[in-house]
Amino acid sequence: MDASGDMEQTELVVPRAGSRIHARLAGPAGGPLVVLSHGASMDHEMFDEQLGPLVGAGYRVLTWDIRGHGRSQPIGRIPIDVADMAEDLLAILDHLDAPGPICVGGQSLGGYVAQELVYREPERVAALFVIGSTCITMPIALWEQWALRSSPWWFVPWPWQHLKRTVATSTALRPEVRTYAEVAIGTMSKSNFVQIWRGVARSMRPEAGYQIDLPLLLTHGDQDRTGNIARTAPAWAARDPYCRYEVIPDASHNANQDNPEHFNRVLLEFLAEHYPAERA
Repeated sequence: MDASGDMEQTELVVPRAGSRIHARLAGPAGGPLVVLSHGASMDHEMFDEQLGPLVGAGYRVLTWDIRGHGRSQPIGRIPIDVADMAEDLLAILDHLDAPGPICVGGQSLGGYVAQELVYREPERVAALFVIGSTCITMPIALWEQWALRSSPWWFVPWPWQHLKRTVATSTALRPEVRTYAEVAIGTMSKSNFVQIWRGVARSMRPEAGYQIDLPLLLTHGDQDRTGNIARTAPAWAARDPYCRYEVIPDASHNANQDNPEHFNRVLLEFLAEHYPAERA
């Protein structure tokens, strides 16, 4: 899966809340910063096929392992929620003394983290893109709230080996992406997985009248059956005034991995319009 090849990357480690957060930087030091946050049970490598195109276009790219994932171990202080993850990301940006505003994006859980960062500190963000996430600020039905809040308990009795295979097969269409997903979740403990999912279940913050007043690229795979992502995306796109909504063909939940060629083209078009590399 590693399409980043021998690309030079600088690794940094930021101590946070009893953990050591691992992040990587690639691309020209003076390039506009694009931050990529991965989905639950994945790690920074899920964006390997985005690194080359982004760096080639002149961007500096930050990928990282959210606490409890990949090399960001131990999970540290618990309970952990999406707000904590956003604070971890802000700590990385402060450690870098990253000039802003930046472009922030993420897949699934990473999309929640990106939205939370925009909600907390919109002045630090120039553009936002989301892959396979729901909107954390739009109201949802009571039964959906209940389903989300109760979902961590479904995982507790689920045999870990079967759960890992289920996550891998439901997240992607391409066999090599499924293999990556199973390897990535295999680096986690089940207890960490459940703690992360409890944070996901607490991530919604419905707020009437709120909207994202930034350029937003909203995407999901045409075969993404995860939760209510595909069903609610059109309403989200209609709510936010600067939203571009794109359905990625031949792709499931990890759309950027299932169809990287199409996704990369859409992302680079969006960045060229709203966050051009020439701005540096």
